[in-house]
Amino acid sequence: MTVRRAIGRLLFFGLIAAVIAYAVFPFYWAIVSSLKSGSSLFEVEFWPSQPTLDNYVALFREQPFARNIINSLIVAAVATGLSLFLALTAAYALGRIRFRGRKSMLMAILSVSMFPQIAVLSGLFDLIRALGLYDTLTGLVLADLILTLPFATWLLTTFMRAMPRELVQAAIVDGARDWQVLTRVFLPIMMPSLAAAGLLAFILAWNEFLSR
Repeated sequence: MTVRRAIGRLLFFGLIAAVIAYAVFPFYWAIVSSLKSGSSLFEVEFWPSQPTLDNYVALFREQPFARNIINSLIVAAVATGLSLFLALTAAYALGRIRFRGRKSMLMAILSVSMFPQIAVLSGLFDLIRALGLYDTLTGLVLADLILTLPFATWLLTTFMRAMPRELVQAAIVDGARDWQVLTRVFLPIMMPSLAAAGLLAFILAWNEFLSR
């Protein structure tokens, strides 16, 4: 190994270490701060001299934090499941069926996903209140669908367009209908893309603090 190659590799690994440290340090500092109490919160220490779990105990004892976590888990899981089901059927229509206004609909879906949720917060609040879903988990699921459904639809449509047309033609020759083509031909092949879309949709729903 030449000296130049060794120096290049050293700089490369040093850059990777710097990026990891930059990304992980805020989480590390949050954990360190959570183990402090009182005036020690304002002291700069890479590890607390007297670590304590009192903050965690108070969080679960004085606040319904466990119930909030469970509610968030339920809402994110339901919103992700509904998003994947609706997005999969919509992606089949938008990616494999030609009809008038398909491109305009795709652009509309992309435009909706670009809007921040706070921009439609007032209208969304009135809608949820009119439906009688205020302060319910169903209302939270509906609010999260506005964020996760357009994203999942656009992502799955891209994967659906990449599918070979020969698969559809062979299934149609065998007498399969659209629903059978979707569930028996495309669905097994699209499992990795569904997993990726589901994971990203779950993260979006889980991190949407504004709707909580």
